[in-house]
Amino acid sequence: MSTTMSTAPPGLETLDFEFAGSKAAGTFAPILAGVVGSGNLEVLLEPAAHAACRFRVQTSARGFGPIWEAVLRDFHRRHDFAGLSVSINDMGATPAVVGLRLAQAAAALPASPGARP
Repeated sequence: MSTTMSTAPPGLETLDFEFAGSKAAGTFAPILAGVVGSGNLEVLLEPAAHAACRFRVQTSARGFGPIWEAVLRDFHRRHDFAGLSVSINDMGATPAVVGLRLAQAAAALPASPGARP
C-alpha cells in the first residue's frame, strides 16, 4: 500500500491511495454513484490496466487523510479489487456516507466481483 498527499486548487485537498488487489474488476462502463453537494460526494469507478485498486479523493474537508485511509482500506478489505480506479469528489461527507456510496458503486459492477460480506 502506498499513500501520497498533495494539495490541489485552494480549498481542496487531493489524497491518493493504492492497495494491491487479487480480484480483477473486469471490463465495464464507468459507474457513477452519488452527487457532489453539501455533505455528500460522488464516486466514479473505472476499469484500469494496472493490477491495483487506486483511489483519488478530492475533498473540501482538509486534514482527514487518516480517516479516508481507514474507510478506503475497509472497503478494499471487503472487495479486494484489482484493476480498478476510484475517483471520489467530496463535499464533506461523513465516513458512513462514503461507505454507502462506495457500496452502491460496487453493487453496480457486473456480478459484483470480489464482494464479501
